[in-house]
Amino acid sequence: MRVRFKGLLDAVGGFFNRLGVHPNAMTVAGVLGNAAAAVLLAQGRIVAGGLVVLAMGAFDALDGTMARLRGGGTAWGAFLDSVGDRYSELLLFGGLAFFYAARGDLLGLSLAYAAAAGAVLVSYTRARAEALGWEVKVGVLTRFERYLVLAPALVLNLPLVGVGVIALGAHMTAFQRIAFTRRLAKAAETQDEA
Repeated sequence: MRVRFKGLLDAVGGFFNRLGVHPNAMTVAGVLGNAAAAVLLAQGRIVAGGLVVLAMGAFDALDGTMARLRGGGTAWGAFLDSVGDRYSELLLFGGLAFFYAARGDLLGLSLAYAAAAGAVLVSYTRARAEALGWEVKVGVLTRFERYLVLAPALVLNLPLVGVGVIALGAHMTAFQRIAFTRRLAKAAETQDEA
């Protein structure tokens, strides 16, 4: 999607760069916006929260674009972006979990928890594999796809469907990454023995 909308993202990112807005400020603004969306979700204002989540997707795309237009991002910027993404997702799932808990909806609460856990595990499996020197980006439901599921589900007032799909898809993705990393580890072991 970043490739498809590169022209638009470059134009908007260039505009914010000319205004003197730092890419890291966009990252922080995105997290704060998602925190506001989480409050709306916790209050049961699902569609309003979904609209804020939809708007915050632009911030997520723009911070990287702005950094690239400035000549490349920094290690700190990449770290902040990744951590900000985790906070944003966990805040949103936390808001939904609160909403379901307040209603006594055990299924909704369980799915919101499972979605949050799956999202964290998708990120963790990749980060841990990268720490071992392997690039592991496989899987059916990366962060972008999770956003493509959650935002429309909220806007259409179908939060249970959204968290259910994410719970299932995120854990499938984590298991795909575990299996892929296992294959890389076995290949490395075989190469070391040769």
